Amino acid sequence: VLDFALLYIMLALGLNIVVGFAGLLDLGYIAFYAVGAYVTAFLSSPHLTSQFEWIAHLFPGGLHVPVWFTIPIGAAVAAIFGILLGAPTLRLRGDYLAIVTLGFGEIIRIFMNNLDSPVNITNGPKGITGVEPISLFGFDFFSNHEIFGLQANPVYLHYYLFVTLAVLIALVCVRLQHSRMGRAWIAVREDETAAKAMGINTRNIKLLAFAMGASFGGVAGGMFSAFQGFVSPESFTFWESIVVLSMVVLGG
Repeated sequence: VLDFALLYIMLALGLNIVVGFAGLLDLGYIAFYAVGAYVTAFLSSPHLTSQFEWIAHLFPGGLHVPVWFTIPIGAAVAAIFGILLGAPTLRLRGDYLAIVTLGFGEIIRIFMNNLDSPVNITNGPKGITGVEPISLFGFDFFSNHEIFGLQANPVYLHYYLFVTLAVLIALVCVRLQHSRMGRAWIAVREDETAAKAMGINTRNIKLLAFAMGASFGGVAGGMFSAFQGFVSPESFTFWESIVVLSMVVLGG
């Protein structure tokens, strides 16, 4: 329970950049979580090599990309998706922005659910299994270890890893909040017209908020994929976005 709670904390910290700092109501944030999870699943599971012969020829031993490489890739891809969502919605505010982002989140989930034909990319509702477990310098997080005479099982090991990541993301968020960029986001949230009049490039600042928030969602998604070893579209429903938004609103 605590492991999943920490994943949601990472998601909430990312959404807080978009909703809390920049004041952009995003109801499709779970889509970036899905993008990060599927990028890790593609790169760290036998799915692509089993479906595409040319990939199997290039990687005869199968794709076994370590999660520490897939996480930055997933964060970058999620940031690109954040920009793709942000670019058409720059003129929208409030409820209208919420409706468009809600639609974006549903589109991503439906794509993941239906991209199993005519070419099987995501394996549809069956999901992708066999995702590589997390390991660090040969230290396998999915095995029991004895550390300083104490037995540590995989659930505990993941807990401490996720705590470390959540603290790092929180520190980045605090630094962002007090940076020039963070103050620009807060200015846009308080009064976009006044911020523009003061010389802030509101277009770039909004896109940056979407991209930065999405990248944290991608990190959490990659960790979720490696932790669970399986991803399917069922994990990325609209209600998940509502849960994360509730965490941001109720948690302040």
